[in-house]
Amino acid sequence: MAFEIHDINEIDDVAEKFEFTGVLTLTWNDPRQAFEASSIADEKVFQGDYQFNELSTGWYPQVVLVNESGLYQKSGVVLRIQPDGASTLIQTINAAAEIELDMRWFPFDDHRLEAVFEVLGFDRDEILLQADSASEGSVLGSAVRTPQWAITGSGTSIRERSTSYAGRRRVSSAFVVSIDVERNSFYISRLVTFPLAVIVLLSFSVFWMDRSSLGDRISVSFIGILTGVAYQLVMGDVLPRISYFTLMHAFLNISFLTMSATVVVNLVVGGLDKRGSYELGDLIDHRCRWIFPLTYFGLILVIFGAATVLF
Repeated sequence: MAFEIHDINEIDDVAEKFEFTGVLTLTWNDPRQAFEASSIADEKVFQGDYQFNELSTGWYPQVVLVNESGLYQKSGVVLRIQPDGASTLIQTINAAAEIELDMRWFPFDDHRLEAVFEVLGFDRDEILLQADSASEGSVLGSAVRTPQWAITGSGTSIRERSTSYAGRRRVSSAFVVSIDVERNSFYISRLVTFPLAVIVLLSFSVFWMDRSSLGDRISVSFIGILTGVAYQLVMGDVLPRISYFTLMHAFLNISFLTMSATVVVNLVVGGLDKRGSYELGDLIDHRCRWIFPLTYFGLILVIFGAATVLF
């Protein structure tokens, strides 16, 4: 077996599937299909659904996509038979395959996309698949491009699968096409990370404001908090509904909690100002001018370090 991917139409990380188009090629030898070559015909060719289904009399493998996700279309087929019975089946396929994504590193995540093919109804003792030696390296066409993703590698392999419909042994031979992709993080960085970091830093401007203007300081802090909530809503539409934390979740929560902490400081400084403790209020403001930025960026570095160790 061999597979050449012509395009990756979409990677849907919300539904955890990817859609692709390509050409599947199977080669086998069936001595029952041997014939005497002549000057007129030295090869039998059956092309199109009618010729393949109605005129071709030989056996051929029925290939299915094991991890199909609602789409599996064959838009063309060609069967070529040589005089010695060597047969080559070529099919164009447009399909969607289900995958399992680990989003913990989002938006710096990378994944392996796999399309798993097998011959329906036969175990590995009856049909043993082998990857074409020419396809063991890259299986990508020259024009394959995927928006927001960078393709870092591809290949094919053979895997055994336990199935209830695969003959007597119930162990089938599967052909796996894999593509390694890495998310281009600039879009999320430009849309969320950089603007929100700037807003958090601007919210620290309350420590330079007059200690007696408590209302203005609280207003600035709450504008930052509401902006952080808005960014969380935006990311809720981008990220799938997953139960575990990602780097982006951690960044959003750290930003939200840091801006919320400025409200507490504002209330403390305002209370000191009313009691006449002006020097202590000024001291807290001066300390917070460098404590808050250092703590904010320090926590971001900590979550990156923890993610490196844990993931």
